[in-house]
Amino acid sequence: MTRAEILDEFRKLRVLVVGDVCLDRWCRYDPDLAVPSRETGIPRIGVVSTEVTPGAAGTVASNVAALGAQVSVMGAIGVDGFGYELRGALERRGIGHDLLQSPEIGTFTYTKLIHARTDVEDLPRVDFVNTTPLPPALDSELVRRLEHAAPQFDVLIVSDQAETNQGGVVTARMRDAVERIAVANPRMVVWVDSRMRPELFRRVVVKPNRDEADAACLRALGVLDHAGLRRHMDAALLVVTHGGDGAEVIDAQGTTWVHTRRVENPTDVCGAGDSFSAGAALALKVTGNAHQAVDFGNLVASITIMKKGTGTASPEELLRYSAVN
Repeated sequence: MTRAEILDEFRKLRVLVVGDVCLDRWCRYDPDLAVPSRETGIPRIGVVSTEVTPGAAGTVASNVAALGAQVSVMGAIGVDGFGYELRGALERRGIGHDLLQSPEIGTFTYTKLIHARTDVEDLPRVDFVNTTPLPPALDSELVRRLEHAAPQFDVLIVSDQAETNQGGVVTARMRDAVERIAVANPRMVVWVDSRMRPELFRRVVVKPNRDEADAACLRALGVLDHAGLRRHMDAALLVVTHGGDGAEVIDAQGTTWVHTRRVENPTDVCGAGDSFSAGAALALKVTGNAHQAVDFGNLVASITIMKKGTGTASPEELLRYSAVN
């Protein structure tokens, strides 16, 4: 299939993104306003403007929506202002949502501090994270909703982005549910992107980057062996991304490489893995060809890394880029 034909098929797809749905807050500050606090003497950070966007699973969903597919997200948020902002950011992008709200958790929120004159993020982020286990009632209800909703979709993307041992919504119970869904719906593409725990998923497509795959190998096998990791997970497909060098595609037949055109001096690689997953998972459903899917994911990421923040790629941009590369 040509890239234009693949893009045309995306409009027919229904996609569910489940996992850690976060809020990204891009706060521009004026250093001239850093006057010391009267109470503590500590200089303040004077934020003069704020933009909010969906983060983590929300970034994946934003990329899916930009590619033209129908998309919804499922996850859990707090009863707080950040959750309100997140729902609004999703709705402005045409992304459906089923977000459980609970006063027992906070909304995962990442606050980026950007110098208003240089447009550079030059101060530490201020992150609001959950570090305690997801309450059992929330865990059970989220899994129930996932298993009820999943068969209505063509593609299920799992975004396991929590970087703490506890606090994320992709729990052991959800991992078991994802495996059941994959087995019961063999025509569905079930695609998992897990930063810290890829080796714990079974019988699905798993996409770590090289560092994540290497760490998973050492935890699960004690040696660096990506093919062995795929066998350990009984994964239909393991895709290990290597940035500008492309990606390893590992299945039962062996390992092959899909190379990409290296982008010199990318503007911002934040969210590159999320945009890759969005493009590759959709293309895998449309083409049934892992190499063509990974090539398409590389194409999407090549465009988004030339944009500030967690950018997306439109069909028009993809076709223009394809025409000259």
